[in-house]
Amino acid sequence: MGANGKLPAEDYMQTVTAEWIIYSMCLLSITWAIVQTVMLGRMNMDPSKIKSQYGGVQHYSSHDDEDDKEQDADVPQNPEQCFKMMKMIAGLVQSGSITFLKKEYSYLCAFCTVFAVIIYFTAEVNSYPYTTCAFLIGSFTSMVCGYLGMLIAVNTNWKTTYACNESIDAGFRVAFQGGQVLGFSLVGIALGIMMLLLQTYAAWFLPKTYVDNKDVVKKHVQLFECVAGYGLGGSTVALFGRVGGGIYTKAADVGADLAGKVCEGLEEDSPKNPGTIADNVGDNVGDIAGMGADLFGSLAEATCAALVVSGGSMDLL
Repeated sequence: MGANGKLPAEDYMQTVTAEWIIYSMCLLSITWAIVQTVMLGRMNMDPSKIKSQYGGVQHYSSHDDEDDKEQDADVPQNPEQCFKMMKMIAGLVQSGSITFLKKEYSYLCAFCTVFAVIIYFTAEVNSYPYTTCAFLIGSFTSMVCGYLGMLIAVNTNWKTTYACNESIDAGFRVAFQGGQVLGFSLVGIALGIMMLLLQTYAAWFLPKTYVDNKDVVKKHVQLFECVAGYGLGGSTVALFGRVGGGIYTKAADVGADLAGKVCEGLEEDSPKNPGTIADNVGDNVGDIAGMGADLFGSLAEATCAALVVSGGSMDLL
C-alpha cells in the first residue's frame, strides 16, 4: 500500500482474489456441514436390527424375591423396547441440554451487555463503538457455535450408539460425521463473519488518504485492535460455557453417585437414576457446547493477534 492509501492495480487484484477465495472456502465449509447434517438426519435406524442382550424371557429361580422382579420390570426385553428407551434417554438429555444452555446464555447476555458498556468507556477510539460492536458480534457468534455444536452432538450421540450395535467401524463413521458438522461450520462461520467485520470496519475507519507511512501503520494497528474485540467476545462466552458446564456435570456426577450408588444401590449410569441424565446434560453443555465456543474463541483470538502483529509492518500492509 502506498502512502496515498491506494493499492497498485496488481496488488488490488491479488487482494480481491484472496478475498473471494476466503469467502468461497467459508461457503464451502458451511455447505459441507449442512450436507453431513442431512446425511445424519436420513440415517436408517431399524429397531429390529438391535442386538439386545435382553432378548430372551427372564427366568427367576425360587430364591428370587419380588424386589428383583420389580427391578427387572423396567429393563427392555426386546430390540424394540431397547430402541424406544435409547430414544427416550436421548430426548431427555437433549431437552435438559437446551434448557440449561438457554438459562446460561440468558445470564451471559446480561454479563456481555455490562462488559460491553465497560469496553465502550475504556477502550474505544474517538468514542465510536468499534471494539464494543466487535465484542458483541463475537459473543453472539460464539453462542451460536456452541448451540449448534450441542444440537448436533446430542443428535449424533444416540445414533452412534445404534451404529456401534452393528460394528465399531460403523459407530466411528457416524461419530466422525457428526464431528465434521461442528468443525466445518465453526470455521466457516467464524472466518466469514470476521472478514465481513474487517472489511466493514476498514471502509468506516480508514481514511481515504494518509500523511505518510507511519500514519498508514498507525491507522491499521488501531483498526486491528478494534477488530480484536471479536476474539474477546468469543473467549468470554467460552469461559462461561466450559466452567459452567464443567461445574454442573461434576455436581451432577457426584450427586448421582451418592444418591444412586450409595443410597439406592443402583449401577453406574443406571437409567433409573435421574442424576445420570443431569450428568450427561453437563457433559454435552460443558464438553461440547463449551468446546465449540472455546474453539471459536481460539480461532478468533489467533487470527486477531496475527492481524495486530501484521499491522505494524508496512511490507505486510
